[in-house]
Amino acid sequence: MTLLEKPVAPWAPDEPPRKPLFARLGEWCARFGWIVVTAWIIVLVGTTLASSALGGSFNAQFSLPNSPAQIGADLLATHTSSGSSAPVNPNAPSGEIVFHVSNGSLTDSTAAIESSITALRSTATVASVSDPLSVVSPDGRVAVATITYDTSVTALDQSTATSTDQAMTGARSSGVAVDYGGDLATAAQPSTNSTAELIGIGVAVLILLFAFGSVLATLVPVLSAVIGVFAGVATLGIFSAWYQFPNEGPTIALMMGLGIGIDYALFLTTRFRQLILDGLDPREAVGRTVASSGRAIVIAATTVVISLAGLYASGIFYIGQLGISASITVTVAALAAITLVPAMLGIAGKRIDKLKVRRTPIAEPSGESSGWNRYARAIGRHPVVYLTSALLLLLVLAVPTLSLQIGSPGVRALPVTSTERVASETIDRGFGAGYQSPLTVVVNAAGQTDAQLSQTATTLQSALSGTAGVASVTAFAPTPDKALLVGKIIPSTGATDSATSTLITTLNQAVLPTALAGSGAIGYVTGSAASNLALQSAVGASLPIVLLVVVAAAILLILLTFRSPVLALKAGLINLLSIAASYGILVAVFQWGWGSSLLGIPQGIPIVSFVPMLMFAIIFGLSMDYEVFLLSRIRESWLKTGLNSVSIAHGLTVTGRIITCAAVIMACVFFSFVIMPSATIKMLGLGLGISVLIDATIVRLVIVPTAMQLFGKANWWTPKWLDKFLPHLEP
Repeated sequence: MTLLEKPVAPWAPDEPPRKPLFARLGEWCARFGWIVVTAWIIVLVGTTLASSALGGSFNAQFSLPNSPAQIGADLLATHTSSGSSAPVNPNAPSGEIVFHVSNGSLTDSTAAIESSITALRSTATVASVSDPLSVVSPDGRVAVATITYDTSVTALDQSTATSTDQAMTGARSSGVAVDYGGDLATAAQPSTNSTAELIGIGVAVLILLFAFGSVLATLVPVLSAVIGVFAGVATLGIFSAWYQFPNEGPTIALMMGLGIGIDYALFLTTRFRQLILDGLDPREAVGRTVASSGRAIVIAATTVVISLAGLYASGIFYIGQLGISASITVTVAALAAITLVPAMLGIAGKRIDKLKVRRTPIAEPSGESSGWNRYARAIGRHPVVYLTSALLLLLVLAVPTLSLQIGSPGVRALPVTSTERVASETIDRGFGAGYQSPLTVVVNAAGQTDAQLSQTATTLQSALSGTAGVASVTAFAPTPDKALLVGKIIPSTGATDSATSTLITTLNQAVLPTALAGSGAIGYVTGSAASNLALQSAVGASLPIVLLVVVAAAILLILLTFRSPVLALKAGLINLLSIAASYGILVAVFQWGWGSSLLGIPQGIPIVSFVPMLMFAIIFGLSMDYEVFLLSRIRESWLKTGLNSVSIAHGLTVTGRIITCAAVIMACVFFSFVIMPSATIKMLGLGLGISVLIDATIVRLVIVPTAMQLFGKANWWTPKWLDKFLPHLEP
């Protein structure tokens, strides 16, 4: 015996092999089922109460460092707020009230309008309201009032809109139409969040009842997903007290958490029911379920989180925070899946099929007589035909992607009768298309004398006034510290018009540098329209980086899990093609307007700037979910038989029904969010739903098995040099 050998007592009894970690976790949760369930309920209640008590808000704003729009905004904030003792809330909500008449003049209703403004000023949360009669259109039919809210107000809700409606009663009773803009318009819209959630959960229940044929087996995935997702959203609410998250964050987090939570619980419950039907003890069945499907869930969830975290590679904090919002609920949903679901399955035990709505409940299909096995063998006989047909279909669907245009849809995405659209179009008619998209020109003129500032201001006024696309220019004035010169431009076109984008580019790259040449001053164009253009440019420049980071991370994870470079590269390439097909459908519906009216969008609009990037990260992560579950079962069979065709048929047989069912549930959850008023959420809901269906049908049921048939033994080939570096993580 060498010194490195450990002596063993001759009388030591043989110890049974130690069970895998996930098996021990599953059995422990099943053994202490009620304790685990109680703990999760405490977590849900605790996080919800903490989120409410901390009062976090979701109002993060775009920040694009080094862009002219951001530099100008930062300079303006620095040199206009210094010396002011009043607290400033940079993310404070805003509101606009638009008074308008179709005939006559607003002066005929002066008393009624002033009475309504007086009533609004007495509202508790309102700090001040500008005089609308000081901002009247040339024809006298349109007037605009701006509302400033108390610094303690971080968001507006339905009660704000209701109190505003009450204050406007006097003006409306005199025949004046009143509509809202800004955050006040958003608050005035009826909330559809709860409706979307209920639709998604309701559809999931119906599909699970059909798939399982048992009420109890249906309740386990639904209840565990609901507890997990709302605990995740509450956790996000807690973080929002210290970190800024976008307004869309909770909705995207809810959408992702609900769909993924139900899917993960569905995979576990299906495997458990099959093991119970095979005669295993419930506790052992839970252990084996978590040992196989639970491990796959952790790998899949990790892939999703990595993909979402990859959004930070864009360099755009706002988009990165959207990814983190979804990552939080995905993480909590995965934790619920590997702890809460096993606990509930352990409690249900062999009673999992009680309260049947079908004579013979369905678990994992098996045997050569099953329909899925016959399908697997059918495509296996003609893999080239099926693979070529599927790839051609994806290419056809991807064609519209070539004309994808990103931008801000503005009010064009709203119904023609919505108060925000009516207000915006009324202002355009009264004041001109560019009135709502003013451009602020900020000139850093530090060190100039008063005479030099005056000369610079005059030069700028002349240069800008003669620029095509400029309707008017205000006089340039210095800030109190005389470090900046500030003026405003009213363009002749609206914020969503391409001519406005061209104007901004011309000002930044030609007009301002020429006008300020030799003065030592530098000019920047800022404002909402300039910021939107900067965002589009930043997204376009960073999208390839995000694609590279997310794809590389996902391929690496598949490689580490299955130790197969062929399968890893195949997964990356095919998923890219399926995402392109999803983009194509998105372009056809929203940009080309094919059926957009059915979604509440009356005309074609550009794709919201960050939607393609966010969709890519989410879709790529989700697509790997089904990839991991399918390959895990194929791998299990391959390790037992060493037969490629048999293993593929087995994997497709036992996962085909469950992947399809899971995909339909997740797609329906995503589709339920298209009733939301936000164009961003509509695009994400439809795009993600379509992509899940494409991935679970064309990709997982056709392309993956046929490609693996053609690859043969190369599916599981690992070069010797690579084998030395790869850990043994395969399920």
